[in-house]
Amino acid sequence: MKRLWLVLLAGLLCVNAQAAQRLKEISSVAGVRSNPLLGYGLVVGLDGSGDKSSSSPFTTQSLANMLNQLGIQVPAGTKIDPKNVAAVSLTAVLPPFGRRGQPLDVTVSSIGDAKSLKGGTLLLSPLKGADGQIYALAQGNVVVGGAGAAAGGSKAQVNHLSVGRIPAGATIEREVPNAFASSEVVMLNLAESDFTTANHVVMAVNREFGANTARALDGGTVEIRAPQDSNSRIQFLSRLENINVEPGEEVPLVIINARTGSIVMNKAVKLEPCAIAHGNLSVTVNNTPGVSQPAPLSGGNTVTTNQANVAIKSDAGKVINLPGGASLSQVVNALNTVGATPQDLVSILQAMKSSGALKADLQII
Repeated sequence: MKRLWLVLLAGLLCVNAQAAQRLKEISSVAGVRSNPLLGYGLVVGLDGSGDKSSSSPFTTQSLANMLNQLGIQVPAGTKIDPKNVAAVSLTAVLPPFGRRGQPLDVTVSSIGDAKSLKGGTLLLSPLKGADGQIYALAQGNVVVGGAGAAAGGSKAQVNHLSVGRIPAGATIEREVPNAFASSEVVMLNLAESDFTTANHVVMAVNREFGANTARALDGGTVEIRAPQDSNSRIQFLSRLENINVEPGEEVPLVIINARTGSIVMNKAVKLEPCAIAHGNLSVTVNNTPGVSQPAPLSGGNTVTTNQANVAIKSDAGKVINLPGGASLSQVVNALNTVGATPQDLVSILQAMKSSGALKADLQII
């Protein structure tokens, strides 16, 4: 019997109400967000592990364009095949309130067929935002956290060699406009929309700062009046984000990984009285080839034949009774007892929900 391994969240052991959480853990301030940056560049100085011109023509094209911009005219028809150059994509994150001159970490990833970026140097490259504007410039030595060697047809490699990082390798050149300090109110976006949680947030904020300080706009947004002075607003938000709020009761949920058979259930899952029957039916077909030979002097032809053997095996089904309000440990033991495999698991739980016995939403990943 195959045993199902069910992964239970640590919160399943808690039988009390939802524990209070700080407001900063369940919400974020609208407009205070990071912005992804993307760029393209060339890494030079590689030890013969760069791109090949035959399979990565954009690398040689980029190199020729860069040389032309530097005043070096490449004669027409000249074949450029430097094996110490690699085309790379650049990614970085512009943090909230990022100011001009602040450094950013840059991730460098090969987009050609370079074998390794180890020892390379990224040439000056712009990093653009979603609006196409340049927000940072990147340049520096690429740090690769791996190693590799090859000789005589043998190869050994540790970690990934085509992705590296440049700590503080970019400098912010353009700031993102932010209306955080100019607005009369601060908008809080809840991590999970829930009317009960939004109501609890409003009540907790009003208890801390006085009536009419906060009001809920919907199940996921709370509007809070904040001081206009920047220093007073920062002090206000510092107190605000540390207010303890009790979130609303979570929705009963069962998450199933159909590939591995893993299950994650939260503590809100409940069962009504039900019975589960599980049995296996297997059909086996064996095909044995044979040869049919005619009698001597009969004038017949030799032909091949197939002999099929069909065997049907049915395992006895087992019926398991689950009482109402069964604990999660009882559910686990019951599913193991009926011998359910990961392939059977989805069908069993869907049938339990369809019958009304499983009081939870099913999410299959």
